[in-house]
Amino acid sequence: MNPFELLFVQPIFNLLVWFHNVIPGNDLGWAIIALTITIKIILLPLSGKSLKSQKALQELQPKVDKVKADYKNDKEAMGREMVKLYKNEKVSPFSSCLPLLIQFPFLIAIYQVLRSGITNSAAEKLYSFVSAPQAVDAMFLGIIDLSTRSLSLAIIAGALQFIQTKKLTHNRQPVVQGSKDEGMASMVNKQMMYMMPVLTVFIGASLPGGLVLYWATNTLVTFIQQEIVLRRKNNDAETHAH
Repeated sequence: MNPFELLFVQPIFNLLVWFHNVIPGNDLGWAIIALTITIKIILLPLSGKSLKSQKALQELQPKVDKVKADYKNDKEAMGREMVKLYKNEKVSPFSSCLPLLIQFPFLIAIYQVLRSGITNSAAEKLYSFVSAPQAVDAMFLGIIDLSTRSLSLAIIAGALQFIQTKKLTHNRQPVVQGSKDEGMASMVNKQMMYMMPVLTVFIGASLPGGLVLYWATNTLVTFIQQEIVLRRKNNDAETHAH
């Protein structure tokens, strides 16, 4: 077993099997949902930091657009002013990316676990205190087979992606009126709002239902977390303003 499997894949696999064993009904779907929520809780500090950084960058966007408009004919001066702006505001343009990059190993591990499923051949990965299930019911709620493709789950995942993307777009600060980037920013936002959900449905429809259920649950939990973090930040800002 390579280091990645030892540090990420095996623990996540054992956690999935444990949830399957302890949650009443032995429904694989509920085990996947519980696993997704647990991973999100573990990564909560990173996700919260990333969301706060995104919010800070959104609030700074009008000033960034103004610098671009003021120095549109002098790229060197624009670069200097950008560096000065980020330094004065104590915001890094890459601050929201690093926490997301750290989450990638977990996402890859979850993908490998759900792709392989809980099979007899995978029982050797179980820890001594986690018992192998007698049988695995891949039917979620008795109607959705998580071992095969599920268009209904893909559509649900796409709908949740649309809601999350629309909310993020709504939260973004508008760019400076009349700036060169105004039309471009608006166009990109609209494309993201519709293309991401369509892409989610297209990819999700080709994957096993268990993976898509993880995807949908992850999107939903991320949206809830996003609302809590950003609302708390807005409330703190209003409190300080008064």
